[in-house]
Amino acid sequence: MLTREGTILVVIDIQGNLYQAMDDKQFLLTNNRKLIRGALIFDIPVLLTEQNRIGPTISEIRELLPEATPVVKDSFSCLGEARFMGALQALCPKRIIISGIEAHVCVYQTALDLMGLGYEVYLAADAVSSRTAQNREIAIRRLTNSGAVLMSTEMILFELLKTAADPKAREIFRVVK
Repeated sequence: MLTREGTILVVIDIQGNLYQAMDDKQFLLTNNRKLIRGALIFDIPVLLTEQNRIGPTISEIRELLPEATPVVKDSFSCLGEARFMGALQALCPKRIIISGIEAHVCVYQTALDLMGLGYEVYLAADAVSSRTAQNREIAIRRLTNSGAVLMSTEMILFELLKTAADPKAREIFRVVK
């Protein structure tokens, strides 16, 4: 079960031309914006990554995280980048929510590596995509078979909220509208 303490959000490679090539890119963007806004409301740390030589993170994501410095990487798995590993270790999470692109490459390899290190991985299935729906679906199936917890954006936000009596409930309700 997700809790606010010990949880982080990792938003992987939502960048320029790569984003433009994604299947159902508007749905991907909408759900990533909800996840990020929710994480900020809950004071959950957000790590943002960029694949080298693809361009910057799209403005619709960057505007939500103006202070974030994206971790630029060459490896497909975020864990192949020392700066990412340093940030991860500094945050000491137990649970990691993952979103971004591409589901069958960077998201997939990062999630497998994180699970290999013992982290609980929560895959925001409606906040990941690939250039084809088939690659996305295969990656989701493979990750859930490997132990990732499959969730939707709203499931994640409401599981973190726990109760409508929470003082942050109104803000979360506005996010999911």
